[in-house]
Amino acid sequence: MRLKEITLKQAIDPGHIMQTATAFWASKTLLTAVELNLFTVLGERSMSATQLGDRLGLHPRGTYDFFDALVALRFLDRDGDGREGKYKNTPESNAFLNKSNTTYIGGIIEMLNSRLFGFWNNLGTALKTGEPQNEVKQSGKSMFAELYADKARLGQFLEAMSGVQAGNFLALSDKFDFGKYNTVSDIGGALALLARVVGARHSHLRFKSFDLPPVAPHAQQHVDDAGMGDRIEIISGDFFENELPTSDVITMGNILHDWNLEKKMILIEKAYRALPEGGAFIAIENLIDDARRENAFGLLMSLNMLIELGDGFDYTGADFKKWCTTVGFKRFEFIGLAGPASAAIAYK
Repeated sequence: MRLKEITLKQAIDPGHIMQTATAFWASKTLLTAVELNLFTVLGERSMSATQLGDRLGLHPRGTYDFFDALVALRFLDRDGDGREGKYKNTPESNAFLNKSNTTYIGGIIEMLNSRLFGFWNNLGTALKTGEPQNEVKQSGKSMFAELYADKARLGQFLEAMSGVQAGNFLALSDKFDFGKYNTVSDIGGALALLARVVGARHSHLRFKSFDLPPVAPHAQQHVDDAGMGDRIEIISGDFFENELPTSDVITMGNILHDWNLEKKMILIEKAYRALPEGGAFIAIENLIDDARRENAFGLLMSLNMLIELGDGFDYTGADFKKWCTTVGFKRFEFIGLAGPASAAIAYK
């Protein structure tokens, strides 16, 4: 094949292409640091490369490259250079990646490392077949069937899902007017984190956290530990088999995107039936912008749903409004939450 010679007439370079093409290097470096408990070991301390490497059981060949890469990626700070340099957590790393802190969100990172990193190697196959590329390829069982059959893995999954939503729930508690409502049902409530976070900010509210039976003991333990057993009721059920518990507000955090359009509509219709007139249905998702040009995270999350579930997909605000209008919702609102996430709100 004859190569085509290209004359560059403007200042362009391949930097962005190479940065994205090698982005998995940075990703795996962070994932491995969390796997090794590096940020927890450091905590509030400073350590030399030798000290930290010894604590983590690392071979000396990679320690400086590993730790300095984390500095360059802004996950670690360093005082001094060379062998005298002392590594320490950044404020963000200490807050969110140190297991000693209640703000730890590393559960989702642990799951990304142990499950999703390898599955994404088969994105091309998923795009050609439309089929999920996770555990189902080995066992024939869906992701949820595999997770819910293993108590330890279910616990990891629930912690991961809670961690990734904590900032969104906190933002929702501040930005949405809960003052006009008395009761909230969180559908697919996992560890009842939404109820615990919003409830801590709005003492008048009472909650129902609805999820499958294997989730109940995990959720109840977290509710009891928070001292909120008198305000949060754990309800077991299947949201496709059972009606949703009635409340003034129905919330779903990262639930709708798991399913195809037919099942999305079933859940939206059930939410409508469970609400009184004037009630609010809130879907907390990484909503894709209507033009599908800006929210790269939402689009990549939708590809992740292809990897995980096949026909599940993320959606735009316009999609949400169209679907909810079909079942009878009359008014809509969209509130930006943490990062790329939003609350899509439909009022009955």
